[in-house]
Amino acid sequence: MTNLPLWLDGLLAALVVIGAAFALIGSWGLAKLSDFLKRLHGPTKATTLGVGCVLIASSMWFSVAQGTASLHELLIALFLFMTAPVSAHLLIKAALKLDPSLRPPAPPSGPVDPRV
Repeated sequence: MTNLPLWLDGLLAALVVIGAAFALIGSWGLAKLSDFLKRLHGPTKATTLGVGCVLIASSMWFSVAQGTASLHELLIALFLFMTAPVSAHLLIKAALKLDPSLRPPAPPSGPVDPRV
């Protein structure tokens, strides 16, 4: 077991707790929100941020423990941050194709009154 400085130990603990809280909030949103589009928002935003915080803490801990930079977590975060928005976009496109009533109404096309 590696002895870490107290400030680093506190920082890593805070990152893990914050990451777990965001992941819990995102999971709760997936389970409790009312429709598909709202349910998709929780995991793509909050859970991604939560996993990012845990990965930063893991990278910092392994970098200090091994004495060299830990790049495994960076690759995981890169993969997560690239795939989560793309998969959410594809899911929304598929949902709109199956149920066009999910599409929001078009904005008004007339002249816009600047006083409003």
